[in-house]
Amino acid sequence: MTTSKKIKNATAPTNARVAKRSAKAAPLKAEPTPRTTNANKPATAPRGGSKTDKILSLLKRPSGVTLTELVKATGWQPHSVRGLLSGTIGKKMGMPVESFKSAEGNRSYRLTAT
Repeated sequence: MTTSKKIKNATAPTNARVAKRSAKAAPLKAEPTPRTTNANKPATAPRGGSKTDKILSLLKRPSGVTLTELVKATGWQPHSVRGLLSGTIGKKMGMPVESFKSAEGNRSYRLTAT
C-alpha cells in the first residue's frame, strides 16, 4: 500500500535581497582604420632563390619544361605545381602560361610572349 507524506511547515519561497546593478556605459571604441586590399597592388617579381623563381627560369626555356621536371625542381606534388602555374603565375602575375604536349607525349609548359 502506498501512502503519501505531506511536508509540514512548508513555506512559500521568498525573494532574496540582491543589490541592484547600476547602469554603466561601455567605453567608446575608436574609429576602425580602413584596411588596404591587395587588389590595387601590382604583382612583384619573386625574390631570388625561391621555388617560384626556379619555376619561372625553367618556364623561360624555348622548349618549355615538363611537369615532371617542375615536380623534381620544387619537391611539390603535381597538383600544387599546376595550381602555381594557373593561380600565381597566370592570374596574379599576369604572365600567360602555354600548355602543350611534347613529342614524347608529356605535358609541357612555357611562358608565351605577350
